[in-house]
Amino acid sequence: MARLFLLLSAFTGFTGVALGAFAAHGLKSRLTPEYLAVFQTGTHYQLIHALALFGVALLALHAPGRLVNLAGGFFALGILLFSGSLYLLTLSGIGKLGIITPFGGLAFLAGWLCLGLAAWNLGTR
Repeated sequence: MARLFLLLSAFTGFTGVALGAFAAHGLKSRLTPEYLAVFQTGTHYQLIHALALFGVALLALHAPGRLVNLAGGFFALGILLFSGSLYLLTLSGIGKLGIITPFGGLAFLAGWLCLGLAAWNLGTR
């Protein structure tokens, strides 16, 4: 699983930087300031959780386990649902896509909870 999480980290980090640059240069004149801020929120959370996936990959090498795998899965799902829905919402203008965003936020929270529980369990080994 460490390899998968490292690959996901690299992919989401790369695409997060690319999408951030795209927003700053290509979308600045096409989106309202509000939608541009929403798009940038998506890239911000994507990049933060790309780093979280990197940490999960390292942890999976040294202390593999179910909670570590769940944390990585939830972080990846959060990026897809949270950031992905914000990107689609701003580019399509379909406001109803915002219904998906909180589920991504819940996935992020679940990932952090699993990571915390995995860290807690390290002390019991």
